[in-house]
Amino acid sequence: MVHMGYCGVPPMHAQALRQSSDVLFILLGAILVLFMHAGFAFLELGTVRRKNQVNALVKILTDFSVATLAYYFVGYGIAYGVSLLAPAAQLNLDQGYGLTRFFFLLTFAAAVPAIISGGIAERARFYPQLIATALIVGVVYPLFEGAIWGNRFGVQAMFQHQFGVPFHDFAGSVVVHAMGGWIALPAVLLLGARRGRYRDGRVNPHPPSSIPFLALGAWILVVGWFGFNVMSAQTIGKISGLVAVNSLMAMVGGTLAALVVGRNDPGFVHNGPLAGLVAVCAGSDIMHPLGALATGAIAGALFVWMFTLTQNRLRVDDVLGVWPLHGLCGAWGGVAAGIFGQTALGGLGGVSFVGQLAGTAAAIAWALLGGFAVYGLLKVTLGIRLDAEAEFEGADLAIHQISSTPEREASW
Repeated sequence: MVHMGYCGVPPMHAQALRQSSDVLFILLGAILVLFMHAGFAFLELGTVRRKNQVNALVKILTDFSVATLAYYFVGYGIAYGVSLLAPAAQLNLDQGYGLTRFFFLLTFAAAVPAIISGGIAERARFYPQLIATALIVGVVYPLFEGAIWGNRFGVQAMFQHQFGVPFHDFAGSVVVHAMGGWIALPAVLLLGARRGRYRDGRVNPHPPSSIPFLALGAWILVVGWFGFNVMSAQTIGKISGLVAVNSLMAMVGGTLAALVVGRNDPGFVHNGPLAGLVAVCAGSDIMHPLGALATGAIAGALFVWMFTLTQNRLRVDDVLGVWPLHGLCGAWGGVAAGIFGQTALGGLGGVSFVGQLAGTAAAIAWALLGGFAVYGLLKVTLGIRLDAEAEFEGADLAIHQISSTPEREASW
């Protein structure tokens, strides 16, 4: 007689079914976050000038490819102490769940250079940026990822001892977004502004080349974000509808705040939901939906205010505003988890406000150090900026020898 397990399924079959379900669950998450990279590409394509659209598309794809190799051979091992060089039979244990988890976490790691790409657009050299991607995804990012998500290097144990709870970042407001935004800031500063952006004491605007493509990129990112956040549970048994609704509410809050504060500017309106989603990642599993709404609304307003300040007053030529969008809104998300995650404000608790401040500050310091080290080294060795002629001509023709909109078609 065969002993029957849960729902009449034999125990061995039930275990295989759970494993298969977890593999499918995290694989679908990986696919959704992979699709977000198309969103990064089209958001950048729609924002830059026409002469740099092809470069935006090529950068995102090649950065992802380089990131995959850097993370597979180096970064994943640093973050989680796991080697992916074992025999296939060993890698395929648990029906390949470990490999699929690598794929899922890779899409997060590769988001960091995709974020940076938007800040340095239109004047960065192509191959030095690929080297920067390899260094960031292979070393800089996984060291912090391992400390927070991999429970390595004793960092979370220190937070537990000092604050009573570990640093909380469920889906990467700080680990991914703040890291990407604050690494991008040194890159933007070391590159300098695009030629002609600030001239004779005036700010010369470079309007987006295509609002429809910008909007398409934003929508792809929004849809993929529900895989980014919800599937950060990593197993189907830990899935939470609270994460889904909190992501929705933060998206809505960010959109409406950017609409009002940005005075109906379409660029702000379509970046508003992204700001909200960046901010809610950290605490999406512990906030009340109204807390998520407030988190997203503050992030949407913060992005508009700080984008305008950096571009017009501080004259930092961050093309897509990745420092305010990912750096500042990501940092706000880390802090917001410590505010709206408290039971007094309807959250589930288990989080320290002071601990969240400390962890977020540590992430900013590490990102700035890594950003200046990587891009500073590349600047003094290979150079990171296109020459004046290539920048004037545009990265499409200077680097790829083709434009996105040829002036004429071949005639027969």
